[in-house]
This record gives sequence, C-alpha cells and structure tokens, in this order.
Amino acid sequence: MTNINKVVLAYSGGLDTSVIVKWLQEKYKCEVVTFTADIGQGEEVEPARAKAKALGVNKIYIDDLREEFVRDYVFPMFRANAVYEGEYLLGTSIARPLISKRLIEIANEVGADAIAHGATGKGNDQVRFELGAYALKPGIKVIAPWREWELTSREKLMDYCKKHRIPVDFSGKKKKSPYSMDANLLHVSYEGGVLEDPWMESEEDMWRWTVSPENAPDTPIYVNLEFKKGDIVAIDDKLMSPAEILSHLNKVGGDNGIGRLDLVENRYVGMKSRGCYETPGGTIMLYAHRAIESLTLDRESAHLKDSLMPKYAEVVYNGYWWSPERSMLQKLIDTTQDAVNGIVRLKLYKGNVVVVGRKSPDSLFDERIATFEDDDGAYDQKDAEGFIKLNALRLRIAANKGRKLD
Repeated sequence: MTNINKVVLAYSGGLDTSVIVKWLQEKYKCEVVTFTADIGQGEEVEPARAKAKALGVNKIYIDDLREEFVRDYVFPMFRANAVYEGEYLLGTSIARPLISKRLIEIANEVGADAIAHGATGKGNDQVRFELGAYALKPGIKVIAPWREWELTSREKLMDYCKKHRIPVDFSGKKKKSPYSMDANLLHVSYEGGVLEDPWMESEEDMWRWTVSPENAPDTPIYVNLEFKKGDIVAIDDKLMSPAEILSHLNKVGGDNGIGRLDLVENRYVGMKSRGCYETPGGTIMLYAHRAIESLTLDRESAHLKDSLMPKYAEVVYNGYWWSPERSMLQKLIDTTQDAVNGIVRLKLYKGNVVVVGRKSPDSLFDERIATFEDDDGAYDQKDAEGFIKLNALRLRIAANKGRKLD
C-alpha cells in the first residue's frame, strides 16, 4: 500500500463521504482534510463543518464557488451552445473540473499526498475528477473508495456507521429521496429508483425545481436578456452577476415548467444510463444565446461552431475540461463572441421557450437586402442565376455522364 500521510477529500457531509472519512483514517492511517464546495446545490453546506469535526477532521474547507462556477465554467460552455447527444446540457459534467481544481489547490496548500472522492466505479464522475486532477498535478495519488472497499450497499454503509459511531441520522425524520441526485446552480439530476426501468414514467413528486407544464401559469411571461460578448449581463435592464443571472432564470423557468428532460445517455465508461434532469435556467440561456448569434454571427462562423459543438460537448462530458483540445476549441469559440452583443426577448409559457424578438448594434441583418418590398437596387436578383449554375456545375457534369443517384 502506498504510504499516504494526508489526503484531501471532496466531502458532502452525506452518508457516503462520512463513511469515507473514517475509512480513510482507518485504512490509510492518515490525516483527512475535507473540502465542501457550495456551487448552488440548494442545501446548506455549513453543517458539513460540524459533521467533519465530529469525525476528527481538523482542517475543513467550505468554499462558496457559485460565482466562479457560472462565470468560468457555465458561461464559457454556453458560448459553445454545448449539448451532449442532442439533449443533455451537461449540468453535472461542468461542475467536476472546478471541484478537481480546488481539490488540487488545497492539496498543494496543505501538502497532501492524495485526494479522494466518493464517485462510484460505474459512473462518469470518477473519470472527470481524476482526469482533472492528473492534468493539474500529474503525480497526485487518487483514492476512490468505491473501487477498493467491500461496502457495496446502503445497508453495509449504515452498519459501518453504527460500528464506528459515525454521526449519521438514522431516525428517518427526514425522508430520503429514492434517487441518486446531483445538484448545482445549473441543474438537478436524478438516477436510480424507478428510473432504472426506461419504460417507467418519472414520478411527478420527484421534480424539485420545476412545475409540470400542465400546471404552469396560463399567462405567458416575457423576459429580456442582454448579452455582451456572448454572456448574459442583464435581465430586464437589471445588471446582475453570473450566479444571480442563472438563479433568476432557474426561478422563472421553473415556475413556467421549463427545462425538464428524460434521457437515456451513453456514459463514457461504456454503459447506457437513464436519467432525468431539470435545467430551467440553462434551457433559457441556450435558446437566447442561439437567437443573438443568429443575428450577429457570419453564416460560415455559425456553421463551423455548430459542427464543432458535438466534439466540445463530448470533451466536457468525458471529463477533458483541462485538456489541450478543450482549450483550443474554447479559444476558437470565444473569438466568435466579440460581436455577440444585444438583447433577446423571450416568451415563457407552459414548458416552452419562444424567441419573439432580438436586436443588436452588431446585427448582420440588413433589412434593405432582406425585404420582400422594393429594395431600391440593394440586391440584384439576376445575380442568383449565375450563382445557381456554378453550384449546379458538378451535378450537371455527373448527370451528363449518366451517373445515377438512388
């Protein structure tokens, strides 16, 4: 066994990571430093401090990373319009590089030999955490208890807690969700329970952030989103910070039944997984960003971005945020955003996001040319004849040679 003197654990304060604290102390005979990130999961993170102290932890980090999360991770990803497998807005994926970065920073501060996490050996998160950690500190040791221990069920975890007097609430006063959940400012995800049968419809009381579209208000609401260099900076003329913007859009989107998704996705480790997601603010942001780009981006720039987007989304999903390819793609994408400025007006109604207006000082929309009325010579329609014939030339040549197309 590798000699480990000190390890930094990504600590939520829940059952799994509380067991991991004691397990690390027992198996590796090492000092455990805990790190708890507030990235907008909607639950108090401060109670994790008392739980960690009760487990004998002396160095405890609890960091509010909400602004950094949205500014430096969510916003750059949305500049790319990133969507994995046509649907998933990458809510869990995009939080992992920030957590990995902070784990390594703390490991450097305290002189730790290793980091540890509570991700299972079946999921994507183990890959994301560890790829990020190795990219930022190549020699770091990573401890993943779920790949080492024999505590393979909730019952075994609870027995371990009782045996080692780990302070976990067994009273049942607080109803535990039957789902494996992950939450941050961008989304809430749900896996497990009835969702393990892809034919079963999700239960209505599962959803935390959104009302069902059927129960959403009967009157639509309108919002104006102002963009500067591809990022939203104001809502309805009110300047807000990145985290405030996403929080506000989560609220108005959730109230109007926006952002629910039921998806079977391909995990990086090879298996298919069924999950449900709530991403109300992100859904609104995606529609709005594409709308302002439609007005301000050159056609070939927009099409090139669209062709690169699936690769960018795959890179983020698979855990390669801290990689040369993501950096290269990000630089290209960000170069296109200098002119992505203006205002988009949206109508939100019963699960729908409808773009009803957009304007920009950098608009490439030329009304004189686009009009169906008299354009006063701005566009010579005769030019289209030669354009069409040149583009048809290869087709005509092939047809003259008798080439048949099915």
